[in-house]
Amino acid sequence: MRISKVTTKTGDNGKTGLGDGTRVSKDHPRINFLGDIDELNTHLGHAITICESKVIIKQLESIQQDLFNIGGEASMPNEDISLLKNDRTNFLEENINRMNKELPPLAEFILPGGDELCSRLHIVRAVCRRAERSCVTLIAKGAKDKSWLTYLNRLSDFIFVLVRYLNQNKGLDETLWQR
Repeated sequence: MRISKVTTKTGDNGKTGLGDGTRVSKDHPRINFLGDIDELNTHLGHAITICESKVIIKQLESIQQDLFNIGGEASMPNEDISLLKNDRTNFLEENINRMNKELPPLAEFILPGGDELCSRLHIVRAVCRRAERSCVTLIAKGAKDKSWLTYLNRLSDFIFVLVRYLNQNKGLDETLWQR
């Protein structure tokens, strides 16, 4: 589906159209999930604007593409469409393992923080967790899980490890939770 007209006025009554033409309430779990994916992608784009590493920018932009693919699949519930490639979760896992090899083990929870980029990425991680929860709700309402849940779970892990990795490489200390 391509957007040719932004203002259609068809949503003025509280319903919206999915990619397959289905009309649903704007508070439908599918719309909540799509909104969370959109917000996640937006926060990721906001973080990218201050990232100085071309390698990390490329990784994060590839994740933005994945999020569009998830949104595309979720917006077409009555279509057999597969946009998110199976190897994308492996991509996240491989990068988590690579970065973790250079990090000290976690002894305690850490407070979100670091520099501006890492602080923004912590917001990305938290929004990702919300998208994961709305995915669980959508699946509980009968939606077919197309590996979105696994991908989002791994993505939040990836972002957490990336923040630790970036903070360490910048010489920034982690602030541990003090019970």
